[in-house]
Amino acid sequence: MKSALIKLHIAVILVGFTGILGVLISLNEMLLVWYRIFITVISLLVLLFFSGKLTLLPKATIIKLFFFGAIIALHWVCFYGSIKLSNVSIGLVCFSATGLFTSLLEPLIITKKIRWVEVLLGLLSLAGIYLIFHFDARYQTGILVGVISAALAALFSVLNKKNIAITTPQVIMLYELSGGLLLLTLLMPIYLYFFPAKSLLPSLSDWGWLLVLSWVCTIVAMKLMLEALQKVSAFTQNLSLNLEPVYAITLAFLLFHENEQLDASFYYGVGLILLSVILQMARVVIGKRN
Repeated sequence: MKSALIKLHIAVILVGFTGILGVLISLNEMLLVWYRIFITVISLLVLLFFSGKLTLLPKATIIKLFFFGAIIALHWVCFYGSIKLSNVSIGLVCFSATGLFTSLLEPLIITKKIRWVEVLLGLLSLAGIYLIFHFDARYQTGILVGVISAALAALFSVLNKKNIAITTPQVIMLYELSGGLLLLTLLMPIYLYFFPAKSLLPSLSDWGWLLVLSWVCTIVAMKLMLEALQKVSAFTQNLSLNLEPVYAITLAFLLFHENEQLDASFYYGVGLILLSVILQMARVVIGKRN
């Protein structure tokens, strides 16, 4: 269990850097995610082929994993959309609502009893979001898209929890992201019609950041997360992901000086988010629950 929690938190640190990359990469959110997934899928294909671990799954399983991949792809588009519509801090703090959505979705999908303590911990994180930002009219669209992103992330994790033992994490990742790539490719013309992009191709610096995003923050992070999910609940995973805003906002302070936009309520809000994570970790370690 402790090993799973360590892997989970290493993954959270890596995932926390993705918000910063969303600002450093000049592409719009749809193109950014498309290139991210494209690079990741090609890399996984090469890796699995030469290691002899490429596995053909049953058709029904492939369709299921493609569907899950479509959900994570839409989550990423909303996540980066929220950041680009507001800023890194707002996009990432909205992501903290994932724990609350998971506590409500997990009993419905996995058909288990609602754990009210998990709902309360999720609400504690939500209270942290409220305290951190006294919502400004300038950021309303970014906040709405960020909350949708959190709901999609929760749905993905809960569904993935039921199917984590199908095959190896890398193979699951390959099929899921292939489904996400297919969906975004089909939606791309419609999206670009309504939201035209200045450029369809990444710049030289964009390519460098996209490789970091795909190899380190996607392949390595998702592998660690999938391995951790074999031992911990989707709720524990998503509540732990509430640390992502803490890591990423700290980086945003250093790189983009976003702390100039925040007041004391930010620190109270982060405190509540940290408290919710610490309490859940204590429940897992002391109670040996998953």
